[in-house]
Amino acid sequence: MKRDLYIDFAKGFATLAIIFIHTVFWSGQFYVPTEWRVASLLIDVPLFYALSGLTSGGNVEKTLYRLLKLQITFMIFVTFLFFLDYFFKVFGLNIFGLDWMKSFYSTFGAKYIPQNISDVPQWQNLGNWYLHQYTNADTFPVVMGSFWYLKVYFILTVFGVLILRFFPNHLKWFIALCFGLTLIFNLLPQFYPTGQVGYVAFYLGLFLVAHQLKGKKIPTNAIPILYGILFIILIFLFWNFGKELFMKMNKAKFPPKLLYIFWSSFSLLTLFVLYNRLKITKNNFITYIGKNAIFYYFAQGMSSSLVYFLVVPLKDKMEWWILMVLIFVINISLAVIIAEGLKKLDAFSWRILEFLRKKTASAR
Repeated sequence: MKRDLYIDFAKGFATLAIIFIHTVFWSGQFYVPTEWRVASLLIDVPLFYALSGLTSGGNVEKTLYRLLKLQITFMIFVTFLFFLDYFFKVFGLNIFGLDWMKSFYSTFGAKYIPQNISDVPQWQNLGNWYLHQYTNADTFPVVMGSFWYLKVYFILTVFGVLILRFFPNHLKWFIALCFGLTLIFNLLPQFYPTGQVGYVAFYLGLFLVAHQLKGKKIPTNAIPILYGILFIILIFLFWNFGKELFMKMNKAKFPPKLLYIFWSSFSLLTLFVLYNRLKITKNNFITYIGKNAIFYYFAQGMSSSLVYFLVVPLKDKMEWWILMVLIFVINISLAVIIAEGLKKLDAFSWRILEFLRKKTASAR
């Protein structure tokens, strides 16, 4: 079956959008106006869940095997991150001392200064990362701040494939259940559960809706109506609540509240409108990122942490928008370099695992 380059293009574009979000929301806290930080959330992680729905099927074995490979790749990455973070701390402590280390970490803002900087490896952190409890990586704070997506992805993909496999004729009921729970959680916030339930309820519903649209087109005459509804809601919200409501957007993202769901609907609708309409016939830089999205997602957490060291000395030396564009370009460049390195590290680690597998198999 011929690969759909539109899916790769959309994944690549969404990955670049995540890099932009993490450019303006992390290091950008020092200089980017709040309005631009809010606007960046128009194109966000819901696109990835929708794209998963467009490409998923009911093959349980294939899906679980794919998730297992992703888990191993994730473990390879966080092991590398753990030792990189550890050696940086040891180097900093031995060469520059404790006071310098605390001054260094203050670059990220006071909340990222470790309370107990130690040259002893904190092995429990590595174990927690393996189990998707994302305790902070002090040297690369954006990495763990990005990983909430991965945990939710694992959960909803398992639920999603089981529903597609065993209840293919009842998808509308599951969609109604997911969005019904999301609405109840928002209208009655006292019942909004902690943990991952609120995330999975909405994103699983989105995943199933996308699967229902697999191979289909949104009717042309419905497109202006759908966009019109979204713009009418937008005008109503601004008329009654003003832009102050949207300034709270990031708080509406964790877990997803109605405001954030509405805001992300613009990009989701555009994704579905262009699906089976926009034809991508040749591979390009964006489709390449899409095909390697997981490595770029890992890499952007590291690159978005590194650009802090450029932002702090430059933020008062140029216009904010020039600095934002400059840092975004640098962030993408660093992400490309790191992602290519991570791909090689992953391939090398898999060769080691394959070698060990053959050795243990021959020893039986």
